[in-house]
Amino acid sequence: MTRTRRSAFTLLELVIVLAIAATLASFAVPSYRNHIARTHRIDAASALFRAAQFVEGVTSGEVSSLPAGMDQAPQSGTPVYRLRMLAANDTNGGYSLEATPVDSGPMYDDRCGIFTLDATGQRGNRSGSGGGSEPTPPIGECWNTS
Repeated sequence: MTRTRRSAFTLLELVIVLAIAATLASFAVPSYRNHIARTHRIDAASALFRAAQFVEGVTSGEVSSLPAGMDQAPQSGTPVYRLRMLAANDTNGGYSLEATPVDSGPMYDDRCGIFTLDATGQRGNRSGSGGGSEPTPPIGECWNTS
């Protein structure tokens, strides 16, 4: 009687492969999440610059609000940030814009909070109503310039 030998993975080989996959995933998932958050921040900053360009380009009187599509980031699809215009005061040069994370969105508790941009070109961040208790990071980190 001859036995035929079958090829198969042993339990030890399977455990080793799963351990390697788990190790790779433990590094890849946080990196992916950081990349997604950075992308959302860039989108918010771009939307603020786009809105500022719109406000500066309007010649027929004052603008009191942003048109549809320009009041959110990204411009189409599910909003992650809502943009709005704030009233003019002595320090903002005529207008101020802010991008606030949507309450149920992925950036709700982001440490960069609310993005602000005014007519003088002053960029800033302030903590929002999110659950994040960390202080706001430097502007360069949130606006992707550092």
